[in-house]
Amino acid sequence: MWNKDERDGKIGQAKGRVKQAVGDLTKDKNLKAEGRVDEAAGKVQEAVGEIRRKAGKAIEKIGKTVKR
Repeated sequence: MWNKDERDGKIGQAKGRVKQAVGDLTKDKNLKAEGRVDEAAGKVQEAVGEIRRKAGKAIEKIGKTVKR
């Protein structure tokens, strides 16, 4: 299951791809560049969310092991 950062990161990536496509269609270099930035930021946010999720699972696993 995704956390908020992963979900928002995927949304940011999709938003960036749409901006790039619209920028291509309208020949708007600024919009296309903005789309690339949004997509890259989305990838970073998704990666941060994934790291947080995996760290949380590892901590849970350690906690269960300690309880035994």
